[in-house]
Formats: sequence, structure tokens, C-alpha cells
Amino acid sequence: MTKVDIGRVGVWQGMLDRHSTPVVKDTVSEIEAMGWPCLWRPEALGRDPFVSAAILLGASTALKVATGIAQITARHPMTAVAGQKTLAEAFDNRFVLGLGVSHQPFVEGIHGLDYKKPYSQMVDYLDKMKQAPFMALEHSDAPPTIIAALGPKMLKLAAEKADGAHPYFVPPEHTAYAREIMGPDALLAPEQKVVLESDPSKARELARSGMQFYMDLPNYMNNLRRHGFSDEDLEQCSDKLVDGVVAWGTLDDILARIKQHHDAGADHVAIQVITGEGFGGRLPIDEWRQLAEALL
Repeated sequence: MTKVDIGRVGVWQGMLDRHSTPVVKDTVSEIEAMGWPCLWRPEALGRDPFVSAAILLGASTALKVATGIAQITARHPMTAVAGQKTLAEAFDNRFVLGLGVSHQPFVEGIHGLDYKKPYSQMVDYLDKMKQAPFMALEHSDAPPTIIAALGPKMLKLAAEKADGAHPYFVPPEHTAYAREIMGPDALLAPEQKVVLESDPSKARELARSGMQFYMDLPNYMNNLRRHGFSDEDLEQCSDKLVDGVVAWGTLDDILARIKQHHDAGADHVAIQVITGEGFGGRLPIDEWRQLAEALL
């Protein structure tokens, strides 16, 4: 197992794809200047995560860049290894490869592939990555691989066949649950959505705007049921659910939620600021700066 050091907190940002590459490069430089140690980016329907990671790494000097997550159905395991090791050698092992099985609507509805045995597919994928040949110069240290994990089998796999887990859309109770299953050594890096707004009505409205995309995805819904949320909570996106998944309020309220994750066993918390902006809207530079000043 590779020991992964990405700091105690990081920025999770899925809206970079909605801005031009020059704007993205300037934003990355600013994030690094604030002191953030790690930047997370997803893979969905936008830019290629490996190419984008190269751009992000090239626009920074010490910042770690992690995929949260790259979809295993999008590329062959040998291709994933080639991309991972190329980035590791080029950028002093600052790239963290986060892999995931994605979701049935993406895999079957968009990729047109089978989603019947996602756990078995991940096991096979990780095994094939370890066996993949790579006939090029490598970094002296093994590049880290973590996986998106929610349930007990995938969390255990994250500790046994990968270097850790990146749970997404989870309350702090899941972090404690994950740490117990994974043991003390594997990296545990949950994502946490935050809204810097103290008015309950406004804050929850913004929070729901950031949750909406995920509410029809069975993996997340099943995991939330596992941690005490009812079908009614999920159907109505209740205040209880909003407050469990999204941290909102003053800066101190946000810091308290992040501390909950750390106290529950998280090594790192990937912070996603929700602003309610639409396509191409502003990036939360001011919020990142406030959080950085408080956390870093």
C-alpha cells in the first residue's frame, strides 16, 4: 500500500470544465497560492480527467491533483495505468488516481455497457492494472490509486487492493463506518459539500440545488438509507437529509463539520463549495480564500 499524503483538506470542484482553459490555469495558480494542498476533479460528461490533470499539474508547482473519480468503464485498465504513470513521472508523483464504477444510468444509458456486477468489475480492473505492462520511464515511487467506495465490500476492497477510498455525498457517520471497515492505514478522503450562508431557508435552497443531480442515483440513495435516512427523507429531500449531507452556516459551522469527519477517522476532507451558480457561473474564489485562511 502506498502512503498517500494530500494534506488534511482539499478543494473539490466540478465546475472547472465550464470555464476556458486559460481561466482554469489562473484559478489553479490561485488555489495553490492560497495554500490548498490538493485539488479534486470529477469525470462525468466533460473534459478528459487525465488530460485535464496534466493541465492542472502544469499550472502549479506543488499542488496534488486527484480524480474524484475517473470511470473504469471509460478506459481499459492498461490505458489507465499508462496515463497514471505518465503523469506521475512528469509531475513528481503529484497525481492521485481516483477510480470508480460510476452509476448505472451513466454506464448503461450513456456508455451502453453492463452494470450488473460493479464490485466484480472493480476487482478485475484493479488486478489488471497491477498486471499491466508499462515500458517507459517511471517515477521512483509507486503512484497512488484510490477508489470511490460507499458500501462495506467496496470499502474493504479500497483498503486491500488500493491505497484508500474517496466516499462522495456522505454524512460524517459514514466516515466513522468507513474507517472501521478499512482499518487504520488506508487513506480515507470523503467529500463534503458546504454552503457559506447562515439563513436557514437560503442555505437549504442552495444546498438542494447542489444535491439535485445525485438524488436519482441508487448508489447514493442506498448508502443514505444505510445511515438512517428514510425513504420519505429521500423523496422529499428533507431538512434532515440536507443538514446531514451539506454543511451550511457560518465559517465556524463549516469548520465544525470538517472536524467531525476528521474526528471520525478521515485523513483528508475534499470540500465542495456550493454557490448555486449556473453553467459558466463564478468559481467560489472568495469562499475558498475564507476556508483556506481558517483551515490552512
